[in-house]
Order: sequence, then structure tokens, then C-alpha cells
Amino acid sequence: MMRLFSLLALLALPASAQEIRPQEAARLAQFDAVAGVALRGALAGGSRGDIDLLQEAMAGEPLPPLQTALPGDWKCRTFKLGGGLPLVSYAAFDCRITPDGAQFIFEKLSGSQRTTGTIQIIDGRMIYLGVGTVNDAPARAYADLHPSFVGTGEVQPQVGLVEQSGPDTARIMFPLPVVESDFDVLWLTRAPG
Repeated sequence: MMRLFSLLALLALPASAQEIRPQEAARLAQFDAVAGVALRGALAGGSRGDIDLLQEAMAGEPLPPLQTALPGDWKCRTFKLGGGLPLVSYAAFDCRITPDGAQFIFEKLSGSQRTTGTIQIIDGRMIYLGVGTVNDAPARAYADLHPSFVGTGEVQPQVGLVEQSGPDTARIMFPLPVVESDFDVLWLTRAPG
């Protein structure tokens, strides 16, 4: 019942609850074009094992937002597509999604590259707005970023499309990350139970 209440509150929330900055809105607007080119490059030039994992991460139709069950502890694995190499796959790390009133808080808890932000409904889609940090740089809230801040090697504003494809699988897809790649996929899995 809590899940349904949280998602109904998300849908009732005005799109301006946490404003998406123009920089991230522009990246999100290019999602389909960037994803297509990056996925083609990954499939053409990635290693067989990484391609198999990426295909598993991208498999499955996304559930409608009201049917998702995002809260809980997850394992999350990053795939970086394009930018210098066609496909790089990282080991799984720890992530957590927590309900917070009319949104969810997402945190990548381990590894040298972390991210913290919110998942909310914007224009009928679940959107992640967060800030990625590297090498123990202090976490920052997306809402606190200066309007002109575009990111550095240590701190990057992030925007991603969130999809849950099954009870124990989800993905956050980041078009045009600030550093290293053209398209990132963060694959979330949890043990059934």
C-alpha cells in the first residue's frame, strides 16, 4: 500500500517540484538519438561478455510507473557506451532507493564513482535528477547546483530515464554524461524475495 501511495503522490506532483535545469533537459531531449548511436557502437565493438550483460540489462518492457516497486537495496552495474571505447562494463556495486514523500531518493553507495539524487515523474516518465561524484568528493544536491554549473571531472550533474523491467530488475539510462562516455546504463538487480 505504501508503494501505491508513494507513486500516486509522485503523479500528483507538479512537474516543477524539482525543476530540471535547461542543460539536463537538452540532454534528455536527445535521448533516443544518442541511445541509438551508442547502442549500435556497443554491439558492433564491445566484447562478447559485455554485450551479453548489456543485452540482459536492456531486456524487458518497462513497467508503467504505477506498477513499479523501486524502494529497497539493489546491486547496480554501470555500462559506459561510446566516448573512447564502444563498451565498458563495471563490476556491481551497492545502491539503494528510498521513498521520500512525493519522490524517491536514489543512492549509489559503493565504488569510486557515486551518485545521489531523486526519481520523480516528469512528463509521465520516471526521471532521475542527481549529482555524480568521483574520488570521495562530497555529495551535492541537484537542487543546489548553480544554474550555470556544467560539471567537472569530480562533480557532474546527471539526468536519466528510469525504467523497471521486472520485480527484480531496473535501469537508469543517462544520455550524454558530462565525462567519459556518450551514454551510460546503470543496471539494477536484486535477489528475489
